[in-house]
Parts: sequence; structure tokens; C-alpha cells
Amino acid sequence: MCTYENYVNYVVKKNYLLENQNAQIMDTSFISELNWLAILVAAVAYFLVGGLWYSKALFGKSWMQLTGVNADNPEARKGAGGIMFMTFLLEFITCIALAILAYRIALYGVLSGIKLGLLTGVAFAAIAIAISYMYQMRKQALTVIDAGYHIIGNIVAAIIICVWG
Repeated sequence: MCTYENYVNYVVKKNYLLENQNAQIMDTSFISELNWLAILVAAVAYFLVGGLWYSKALFGKSWMQLTGVNADNPEARKGAGGIMFMTFLLEFITCIALAILAYRIALYGVLSGIKLGLLTGVAFAAIAIAISYMYQMRKQALTVIDAGYHIIGNIVAAIIICVWG
């Protein structure tokens, strides 16, 4: 909501930044204070959630049907190691962002982790997947499977970071 008070605060901040060109917009000095072991463990947990999520016990069979991937085809396995490495790397970056948010907002505990993971999983991962899949004319079931994985992965990672970080 745009109020007079909000407008005044905006003008004051804008003027301060214009007058103090050397003012730090985003302080990154806290990066060394992050719990990097917690971030690594959170990334491993996120990755393991994917292993379970896309297994035949859960959604693997449906996912393969929806994507047309045939796991028995040797051609489908080409580059799997690189894909998994990149997946882990990208999930590690996601966990760094979760740790930064948790640190800057001072979130601690399981409930804070659930809320943070749910927020980031839905707002950043699931919505981005849903938008892309709409334009690609993919089936809604695939959207639910892939978005669901990232929502759960974000929640698990955020819990680890908020409890241990």
C-alpha cells in the first residue's frame, strides 16, 4: 500500500543513496559467517530428495511416461553423470540463497525452515516451472511432479539450514 509515510521513507533513502555514492547497497561481508557445512548437507539432502522423488517407488514411472524418457535406452543414459553434477551444483547454489535469506532475516528452527522452504519453493521454483511448462504445452501432471520436487527440496534444505545454520 502506498502511503505518505512509505513515500517519505522512499525519498529519504533515495536522497541518502544519491548523496552517499559510496554507501553499500547490499552488504556481503556476512558471507563468511554462513554455515557452509549446513549448506553442503542441505544441498546433498535436496539432491537425495530428487533420487527418491523420481524413483519408481514415487513418481519415476509417471515422469518417464510424461517426458518420453526410456531409462532402458542406452542413449538416454548418455551424459547422465554431467546432468547429475549440474543438478547438484544448481541445488547447492539454491541452498546458498536459502542460507543468505535465513541469515539476513534471522530465521531459526524447524517451523521457520518450513515457511522459508515453502515460500521459495512455490514462489521461485514452482511458479517458474509452471510458466515454462505452460508455454511448452506440457501436461499439468508433469508440472505437478517437477514443481512438487522443488517445493519439497526447498523445504528440506531450508529446515536443515534454519536448524543448523
